[in-house]
Amino acid sequence: MSTVILLRHGRTTANASGTLAGWTPGIALDEVGREQAQAVGRRLAEAGIRPVRVVSSPLERCRETADVVLRALAADQGGDGHGIPVETDDGLGECHYGAWTGRPLRELAAEPLWRVVQDHPSAARFPDGEGDTAGMPGESIAQMQARAVSALRRLDRAVEAAHGPRAVWLAVSHGDVVKSILADAAGMHLDHFQRLVVDPASVSVVRYTHRRPFVLRLNDTGGTLAGIVPPEPPPEHAHGDAADGDAAVGGGAGSSGAG
Repeated sequence: MSTVILLRHGRTTANASGTLAGWTPGIALDEVGREQAQAVGRRLAEAGIRPVRVVSSPLERCRETADVVLRALAADQGGDGHGIPVETDDGLGECHYGAWTGRPLRELAAEPLWRVVQDHPSAARFPDGEGDTAGMPGESIAQMQARAVSALRRLDRAVEAAHGPRAVWLAVSHGDVVKSILADAAGMHLDHFQRLVVDPASVSVVRYTHRRPFVLRLNDTGGTLAGIVPPEPPPEHAHGDAADGDAAVGGGAGSSGAG
C-alpha cells in the first residue's frame, strides 16, 4: 500500500497563452512554473518526505518540473544534488490531441467536439493530425485513462515490492491525465472527470490498497504534506478487513473517532 504523489507540471508558456500544447516538443516551464515546482520541493522537505522513486511523463515540461522539485528538496535538506534519477514512462504522457495540438483553446471551444469533451468525455476521441500536425495521432479520453491508470498501478506495485508499504513516490504528469487517474481512484465515471480541478504544480495523493484506492489529497497547492505518510503499524498488526484497506466507519480519520 505505497503512496503516490501525483504532481501536475508547473505553468508553461502554453498554459499562460491558452494554447493546447499536447505533445508539442520544446514546451518548457515559465518563470512562474519554475517557482511553483521549487515550492513543491520545499513542501516535501518540510514534511520530511523523500520520494523513493520519481517517474515523469516523457514531455519536457514534466521532466523539468521533476528535476526542479528534486533540486529544491535536496537544497532544503542540505545537499547539492537530489541523487534520485528521474525516470520516464509513456503511460504518464499527455493525451494525444492529434489535430487539436497547438491550437488556442478559445478557437477549440467553437468546435462541435468541444461539447462532447466537456459533457460526455467517455465518447470523445481527438482527430488524427494533418497538415501542420501530421504525424500526431489522436486518442480517445477513455484510451488516455486506461493507459495512465494501468501505468500508475504497475509502477505502484513495483514501488511497494521494492520499498515496502510505507513508501512514498512521485509521478509527474499532465492535467487531464491526473484528473482521469483521480476519477478512477474515486470510483467516478469518466463522464464526471471534468468536475475535478488539477491546477499547475498542484499535488494530489492516492494510496492503492488490496480492496480499494483512497484519494488523500486533491489539487493541493499549499500547506503541509506531512499527513500523507502512513503511520507505523501497531506492534500487533490488525488482520482482516481493517488491514485490507477499509475506511473508518463514519468516514472520520481523526483521533477522536467517527463523528
